[in-house]
Amino acid sequence: MRKLSLLFIAILFFQSSCSQQTSEVAKGPSMVSSAHPLATQAGLDILAKGGNAFDAAVAIAAALNVVEPMMSGMGGYGTILVYDAKEKKVRYLDSSGKIPLNTNADLMRAPTPDYLKNRRGAKAVSTPGNVNAWAAMSSEYGNLEWDSLFETAIDLSENGFKVSPRLGRFIKGAFPEFSDYTKGFYGKEGSPLEPGDLLIQKDLAGSFKLVARQGKSAFYNGSIGRAVDGIMKSTGGFLSAVDLENDKAEWWEPVKVNYKGYDVYTASPPATAFPSLVRLGLMSQMPEMEHNSKEYLHAFAEVTKHAFWSRLKYAGDPEITPPPLDLLLSEDYWTKTVANLSGNKASTFIPPGKEVESKNTTHFVVADQWGNIVSATQTLGNVFGSRIMAEGTGIWLNNSLAYCTYEPKGNPMDAIPGQRKLSGDCPTIIMKDGKPWAALGTPGGHTIGQNVPQIVLNLLEFDMDMQEAIDAPKVTFIEPNTLAVENEIDDKIFNDLKNSGHDVQRISRIGNAHGLRILYDESGNISGYQGGADKRGEGLAKGN
Repeated sequence: MRKLSLLFIAILFFQSSCSQQTSEVAKGPSMVSSAHPLATQAGLDILAKGGNAFDAAVAIAAALNVVEPMMSGMGGYGTILVYDAKEKKVRYLDSSGKIPLNTNADLMRAPTPDYLKNRRGAKAVSTPGNVNAWAAMSSEYGNLEWDSLFETAIDLSENGFKVSPRLGRFIKGAFPEFSDYTKGFYGKEGSPLEPGDLLIQKDLAGSFKLVARQGKSAFYNGSIGRAVDGIMKSTGGFLSAVDLENDKAEWWEPVKVNYKGYDVYTASPPATAFPSLVRLGLMSQMPEMEHNSKEYLHAFAEVTKHAFWSRLKYAGDPEITPPPLDLLLSEDYWTKTVANLSGNKASTFIPPGKEVESKNTTHFVVADQWGNIVSATQTLGNVFGSRIMAEGTGIWLNNSLAYCTYEPKGNPMDAIPGQRKLSGDCPTIIMKDGKPWAALGTPGGHTIGQNVPQIVLNLLEFDMDMQEAIDAPKVTFIEPNTLAVENEIDDKIFNDLKNSGHDVQRISRIGNAHGLRILYDESGNISGYQGGADKRGEGLAKGN
């Protein structure tokens, strides 16, 4: 077999690290689906106390910081889509922040010695925006007191929880790069914690206590921020106290397309989620096909190549180089593009440039009894981010700048000081007749914007329920010209795609999606929720 691309190998490693546990599906007046049962329960507990979806989202995100520390947390960033039931409005909250003012991107590209190493460590740390986003949701929409939202996260970090096989594999893989400080609690007697061991993170508990008492200022203007500034200075990072003090979460209008009567919303620029909608638009111009047939998968592969090209070509800061969304999301553009796509043979992908994207991320969804919804994707970048943690904080710092595009210099996705960091996360909310119909999202880096539209098509085109839509086998295009298909795709389909010219490779798993459907009674009132948590992970969908 020909060698796979490095990106494909990385995705394959990430996906094969996931549990095969089948997730629970439930119905109720509220619903949470997240990547860890303890985080799901944290959200349900908040809802049971009278909190709403926005309160629960903060509690879930904080709990995930503890029980899935390699994927997200206070030192990370993300993309959040919300539905405000009172105003009947979808909004996008960006917490990806801005690139540090001191950034020297030339140190991140050839011919600088160690330029690849610089993209992984201290120099790749960008402004963490998650705490500001949590505070923005709480202050704008929350029912409960801020300090009550961190009780579960504090308890889990202070008293510990059992390491799962999945977490154990991630700790073992990263342990050689940990500092002596982090090895002190991620290991015992010099060796990494094993599945079944108790992970206790007392310093992280202390940081959560500070944030609970003092609010976001503890992180951005207080002792945590000073500790982060200190570790950045000592390790040669670009992030500084000034970047932390200037950071803010930003509310934006989302972007949408109509797919056969359903309004599909996702994050607008500065996120780069628009290619997900381009894929849906192009697929809407295709003839009716059987699910996961050779014809369907070939069409989706060709569509997804073009959408990937459009991201590389047009992604940019909306206030500096805005993508031409009026063009890309128009039916006229979809019709003309589909007419020029390859018929029965695979095309060769010719990119306008190259980029990579974080694969190690988390997604969760939550809906409450009033109909409010949060669909959130949060990340540290790589597993355990930059592998840097300021002593005494328990907080991993991201390596967001690893996922900038460094060639050619000065392109819209370069690490340009003070400009917004562009994220490829794709949280999604689907509306029908002015009412929320579903919410979903997934981690998976390069695969996110391909996985999400496949789930949406499964729901809208093939009438699957949420669990079926998430669990159904997927495909993903990987530069330069690989079409990765999950193992459950039939051998005959695999060979038919190969005979059509696709460089087809098997992959064990794509993504770790979470979603929910909103159910209505005959009077149009919410009667419950149907949740789905990906069988590829170890998460849980559960309702109160």
